[in-house]
Amino acid sequence: MSLRRCLTVFGALAAASCSGAPGSGPAPAPAPSVGARGVPGTEDTTGLVPPGFGTLRLDDVSLQFTLPGGVLARAIPLDESVIRLLSPDTYRALHEQVLGRSAQLREIARRYGLERYSVWRVTFYGTEQGEARFSPQEVIVTDAGRDFRPLDLVPLTPGFGEQRLQQRGQQTALYVFDGALDVWQSQLAVTVQGVRNDAWGASGGPLARLDRERTLVRGRAAQSAPSKATSVPRP
Repeated sequence: MSLRRCLTVFGALAAASCSGAPGSGPAPAPAPSVGARGVPGTEDTTGLVPPGFGTLRLDDVSLQFTLPGGVLARAIPLDESVIRLLSPDTYRALHEQVLGRSAQLREIARRYGLERYSVWRVTFYGTEQGEARFSPQEVIVTDAGRDFRPLDLVPLTPGFGEQRLQQRGQQTALYVFDGALDVWQSQLAVTVQGVRNDAWGASGGPLARLDRERTLVRGRAAQSAPSKATSVPRP
């Protein structure tokens, strides 16, 4: 093979790897655990429902907090098994947020010697006139009696580290927790700046909605799958 031909082939493979286009070269690096407690780089998605069939909204699976000083907070786990049950556009946006920060998330996991980790997205909103303060590190997820504190966080909005909010402003970050945290447990609660929300596993709460939607998504996916039956030719 000529040198020019080798360079052409190499360039095409490199471009395909960067673009992530399906079937056009090496697959892109998989997303980290995304809250699913999977091992980064080896996450098994065979037990998950396919994306693109969910109908839930962010409000359906988020926990909200009214904090002192005119601040509202919202927390949502970015477990792949959770966000696949959201509407397609919402799933795509959240999945890309984590995928785009995968290198930073994996570095945090390596720093703490973790093979598994869980990612949550926490957003703080300013609701009153003037400037408000928030404390980003005061987030605790309690799972079956065990308290999980964030190991580190990755800001998604500029100025997050300043810990200040203007009226109608918002600041968002990805929070990294130990992978032992299981978001499919009913005994899960989240505390932000001393305000606790234990509605996750309550009757009619986010977990119940997710359970119900998971069953519905499986049905929708099965109905949309092409029939495997083969037609018998007429004599």
